[in-house]
Amino acid sequence: MFKRNVIGKNSIKIKRSNLSISKIFIYLFLSFWAITTIYPFVWVILNSFRYKGEIRSDSFSIPMGDSFTLDNYITAFERVNIFGAYKNSLIISITVTIVVLLLGGFAAYALARYQFRLRTIVHSLIIASMMFPVFSTIIPVFRMQFSWGIVNTSNLTLSQLSVILPQIAGNLSFAIIVLMGYIQSLPIDMEEAAYLEGYNQLQIYFRIVVPIIKPSFATVAIFTFLWSYNDLFTQMFFLRYRDTYTVTRLLNEIVSIAGINYGLMAAAVVLVVVPVLIVYIFLQKNIIKGMTAGAIKG
Repeated sequence: MFKRNVIGKNSIKIKRSNLSISKIFIYLFLSFWAITTIYPFVWVILNSFRYKGEIRSDSFSIPMGDSFTLDNYITAFERVNIFGAYKNSLIISITVTIVVLLLGGFAAYALARYQFRLRTIVHSLIIASMMFPVFSTIIPVFRMQFSWGIVNTSNLTLSQLSVILPQIAGNLSFAIIVLMGYIQSLPIDMEEAAYLEGYNQLQIYFRIVVPIIKPSFATVAIFTFLWSYNDLFTQMFFLRYRDTYTVTRLLNEIVSIAGINYGLMAAAVVLVVVPVLIVYIFLQKNIIKGMTAGAIKG
């Protein structure tokens, strides 16, 4: 019995040591992966504070003393209307996010809770729409909006609308699929009890369903906002006047103006990426929670 106990203790110790070694390798791998991911952005930040003539000769050291400068950011703010571009980006992205949440929530609830003719076909079409890239639909969309008179106009509101509509259509399918999967995992008992208490469908949706699926709404909102904010392709087609530029559209313009001025280009990249990075840092828990909550439920 004594030998068996000794062997058992030794086996437990060996198992624990193996587990710690495996964790060390995992942490080393994840650390290496994090460094390779973060380093390019750190490199851009460092070179944004360096004189353009020094970037080619010494782009890997930390700018200090005479090599440190704010001229790149000063030039970026003097040459372009960066605050106006931020305002345009926020107006477009926030509007797209709100409309996608509203329409996507209604559509997801209807597909998850109601049985009607062509329901299966509608659901299949929504999934199929996610398979078409934006490149394949931009020409018919452009011609359609051109016939409406909202393309190639100096009117700020119409120009923003010409970007908002395609982005809503592009993000709506994703929102419906995510929200529908979460709603289907919820028990219907609470909704039936609320219906027996005299609640109508809108009251059930806004007072019962929406509070429960807040994590999923948060995930859809975050991804929709970021995709809208970073969508350069659509903005290149519909935003032609400088006053209507968004941040990403403005970055493309700065790159074409700067030429080989890598310091100015680095500063412009930082100004565009920092808001997105802040969103990820503060809302990453909501992203993970919203993506996994539907799978854990039920």
